Amino acid sequence: MLSRAERGTPLLPNDVGEAPAGSLASLEMTKRRRATRRLTMKTSRSLALAALRRWRAGTEFANKIVALTFADSGLRAVDRAFALELFYGVLRNLTLLDFWIAQVRDTPIDPHSRDILRLGLYQILLIETAAHAAVFETVELAAKRTRPLVNALLRRALREKVRLTNLAEEQPDAVRYSEPEFLVEKWRQHFGPEAAREFCQWNNKPAQSYARINSLKITAADFLAKYPTSAPVTTRPLFVRLPDPASALAGGDCYMQDPGTTLACDLLDPQPNESILDACAAPGGKSAYLAALLENQGSLTAVDRAGDRLDRLRGNLVRLGVHNTTVMGHGWLESEFPVRDRFFDKILLDAPCSNTGVMRRRVDVRWRLRPNDFVKMPAQQLALLDHLAPLLNPGGSLVYSTCSLEPEENEDVVGEFLRGHPSFRLTNTLKSLPWRDGFDGAFAARLQHSSTVE
Repeated sequence: MLSRAERGTPLLPNDVGEAPAGSLASLEMTKRRRATRRLTMKTSRSLALAALRRWRAGTEFANKIVALTFADSGLRAVDRAFALELFYGVLRNLTLLDFWIAQVRDTPIDPHSRDILRLGLYQILLIETAAHAAVFETVELAAKRTRPLVNALLRRALREKVRLTNLAEEQPDAVRYSEPEFLVEKWRQHFGPEAAREFCQWNNKPAQSYARINSLKITAADFLAKYPTSAPVTTRPLFVRLPDPASALAGGDCYMQDPGTTLACDLLDPQPNESILDACAAPGGKSAYLAALLENQGSLTAVDRAGDRLDRLRGNLVRLGVHNTTVMGHGWLESEFPVRDRFFDKILLDAPCSNTGVMRRRVDVRWRLRPNDFVKMPAQQLALLDHLAPLLNPGGSLVYSTCSLEPEENEDVVGEFLRGHPSFRLTNTLKSLPWRDGFDGAFAARLQHSSTVE
């Protein structure tokens, strides 16, 4: 049988015996060990760096990069988790990290070295990784010709840690919390300076994971008994924190969902004898919750654009035991609704939006938003409302919702719609403000046909 070396498989340190110190064999073995480590160590840091460079190419969202690359990385779960912490942590703190780089380097630096420095400074100054690991393992990521520079700058940051940290505290919120300045200014105007700062702080914290108990398959009491590690959310009885949700998800006993996302469904208040339309349904969290509120009765139509999103919607509804739902592929702004004689008692429009209420969860949204988005988005949202209003039965209600906190996408859209549709009236609104409520941000407004309003 061929040896591992003869097969071309890299030797591991334990595959070779000890050689006398200082001998040629010993030197060769040391070189081999170092080369082997570089070849075989698909490290958390190297995975985070690859993800960061892929993101910087500008064609993919961070969550898509994670979904496509992290699971197949070959790393243990704990190492993948650290890579995710590094990748998301750097994206959340880009402006601050670049500010620190400017403090330790007063001349331009190439983009690849900058990415490595961002990873290193994040470890040294924000999560306090052991200094040796933060410097040595990060320097190993650099090309040989740039390692001395990266090493020198990271070690300088270590020496000047107190100075750099204090400097950061003195910076404007847009630098300190790495938010685009135009967003920070918008939030100051809408919510006041203190709330705006609290929102910035919220956005830079890792997102909590919640699971909604699927009442179509299991009661809350039985769920807590079946999954004893789950911790109920006291203010939202159907929600739990679950350290390892894999088996509960596979069995359809729960769905990963933030409590803030269900405001719109609660406001819609579907009844078992009603026909309901979920107009932008994928990936299916709200549709499944509506089906649960309907107790799998009535009629629920879940619509989204054809493609992968529709496949994911169908898969989630099947797994969660939803039986009263028809799934349809349709682009509301692209063509007429194919069933022209179909009308609904209630309609949910969870509209595409800027996602500013879920920036903690969608970490790179802040870097993709532009001021003009808050002109384009409301126009699209209003067009969707205009397309859906004629599908409502007389006396029915339409709930408009977003995961945005911006008045341009929420109150202003509702006001413009009402001005153009005098047969509707606003009967209620609900909001989830992250810094106040502790959940993802959300807005929901119920628009009811005036014939039912006394």
